[in-house]
Amino acid sequence: MIIKEIKNDVEKREITRLILESLTDWFGIPEAREEYISDSKEKPFFCAFADKRPVGFLYLKETGKDTVELAVMGVLKEYHRRGIGRELFEEAKKAACVQGYSFLQVKTVQMGKYKEYDDTNNFYLSLGFKEFEVFPTLGDEWNPCQVYVMGL
Repeated sequence: MIIKEIKNDVEKREITRLILESLTDWFGIPEAREEYISDSKEKPFFCAFADKRPVGFLYLKETGKDTVELAVMGVLKEYHRRGIGRELFEEAKKAACVQGYSFLQVKTVQMGKYKEYDDTNNFYLSLGFKEFEVFPTLGDEWNPCQVYVMGL
């Protein structure tokens, strides 16, 4: 597995589309998926490659002068549970530290609403994120937004 930072915005969009379109359990709303694809430009973007094939990615988004967000992450289902998400995260975390950020945050659906998102919540907790706050209506009433944070 090779992790690379991608600088080319066209390549970022292509990778984001390829992976998110295969993960409809998490990214099934076309408008939201298109927003993630569009928003990948000009963001710190990391991709995992297996035999030159993109199998996972994540990108960061500044949310304040001291804070960066893990905006979106996706790993092809057949590559889950192989440490790829953790490797992507570690590379992104290093970059956030180098860029001088003090905090890293991530948002997801609150624990206990959907099994797929419970797995996601447990993954973020395993990376060292701590529960910050739940916003019951930030997404919608069926998808309360859980915010996790960590100091860098």
